[in-house]
Amino acid sequence: MTPAEMDRLGWDALDVLLVSGDAYVDHPSFGAALLGRLLASQGLRVGIIAQPHWDSPVDVARLGRPRLFAGVSAGALDSMLAHYTAFRKKRHEDAYTPGGRHGARPNRACIVYTGLVRQAFPGLPVVIGGVEASLRRVTHYDFWSDRLRRSILLDSKADLLVYGMGERATLEVARRLRDNPENLADLRGIAGTAFAVRADSFGIPADASVEVLPAHEAIENDAKLLMEATLALERQVHGGDAWARQRCGDREIVLTPPAAPLTTSELDALYALPFTRRPHPQYQEPIPAAEMIQFSITSHRGCGGGCSFCSLALHQGRHVASRSEESIEAEARLMTRHPDWRGSITDIGGPTANMWGARCMRGANDSCRRPSCLTPKFCPHFRSNQMALARLLRRVKDAPGVAHVRVASGIRHDLALRDESYLTALLESFVGGQLKVAPEHCCDAVLQAMRKPDFAAFEKFMTVFERISRKTGREQYVVPYLMSAFPGCSDADMRALADWLRRRGWKPRQVQCFIPAPGTVATAMYYAGIDPAGKSIPVARTDAERIRQHRLILPPEGAPRRASKRLPGA
Repeated sequence: MTPAEMDRLGWDALDVLLVSGDAYVDHPSFGAALLGRLLASQGLRVGIIAQPHWDSPVDVARLGRPRLFAGVSAGALDSMLAHYTAFRKKRHEDAYTPGGRHGARPNRACIVYTGLVRQAFPGLPVVIGGVEASLRRVTHYDFWSDRLRRSILLDSKADLLVYGMGERATLEVARRLRDNPENLADLRGIAGTAFAVRADSFGIPADASVEVLPAHEAIENDAKLLMEATLALERQVHGGDAWARQRCGDREIVLTPPAAPLTTSELDALYALPFTRRPHPQYQEPIPAAEMIQFSITSHRGCGGGCSFCSLALHQGRHVASRSEESIEAEARLMTRHPDWRGSITDIGGPTANMWGARCMRGANDSCRRPSCLTPKFCPHFRSNQMALARLLRRVKDAPGVAHVRVASGIRHDLALRDESYLTALLESFVGGQLKVAPEHCCDAVLQAMRKPDFAAFEKFMTVFERISRKTGREQYVVPYLMSAFPGCSDADMRALADWLRRRGWKPRQVQCFIPAPGTVATAMYYAGIDPAGKSIPVARTDAERIRQHRLILPPEGAPRRASKRLPGA
């Protein structure tokens, strides 16, 4: 991060510079650290500029011009989401910044940081990636400006965009530029990337499957075409070997097929890299996110749920890629030798904790384009072994030096119901008093629009949860994630949810007003006012409408709140 560190390493120049909107925490949950360690393991000299000032290129230039390229990311969140609430109010904190201070990264960070790199190093190849770039790779609705925006590639003027989990693409970019640093056209065609060319100037292979998205200008003229574009992009992500293209003026955005998920052995090797699990020593204040995840373990990537409001399927993918038991156990043993170790692993999980080891029997490269493996009903090709996960958790808990293992990631309740033995093991030993579950709503029409299981599944889950908790003699609560103002949800639907909560005696904390994140099907529903089949739906679009729905399920101002009703007899 500093010239002095380069001097100590004997480096006269970098090979790759990574610029991030997050503080630098050397932990595999932070993208810059993960890619930096991976590139370094291949013999490349990597520098990280974290949260540079954006009023001049001085910060970005402090390590000198890199030999190959600069990689730019807004950080763990889209920068607009990091800055603003569901009601477009400024947030007061940023968990990825020292001291939790807000304002350490700019709005639209990928665009701003790319401009700084261009000023500092004219002619240097710039590659953008991470969540912000990934979700904004084609025409998208931007909630914070209330308008459509074109691909972030065109606004940032980056040379290449890496979408999804970027390890394969980033390594290939480095390899190609190392072999041929002058030919940027050689970067076209790398799996999991997007690039801009003059319209019709790039020849997609003649035998390729291609999703042609409506042009940007066509979507501007007809809001319903955003749904068509979003569903086409979703099909391309799930299609395995499909390309995509979209016209914007005299330019064209070309998306290569998604990169293949990392294999188990590749994931094991990646998470075995020598992360210190600490913020860079230059920071004088704690970084909230670093403290929260320091002793957490990522067990897998991807989620078969396919919820219409979740951007994860566009980024990590629907196929689940899992680490081996041996790799997870080895990481836990290594933690016990860490100077900061206090005996507890705070989480072993992923996007959905109980999907570790889940797989599609048709294979990750199969051309199935089903958006969800679990709804409207479980796919017969989806397989999970939740008792194997329970055995893994027990093995880690029994390791020398480990006092507690917790599952803090949310679980999929309809999946957990398929194996009550797993749920019993989870509730007996691995829940620290509160279990995160996401019913989201109680009205089945809204749940169908969300691609969530029907509400009967949640009510059955609660019956089983309470029975097991009473049997184990543990006082435990469900933390239910609930959502207001979802597209297709009416005031009457929200009153129905409020009535259900009142009957149960719940005053939930986790109430999220729907935020139209770029790229999701739910955002297309919000913008166009239609469901995926093209049917008109009610949408709470104004802040007044959204606040009204939100307040229907919040307790009165000043009333006490808790996660859930106290269990009978607890």
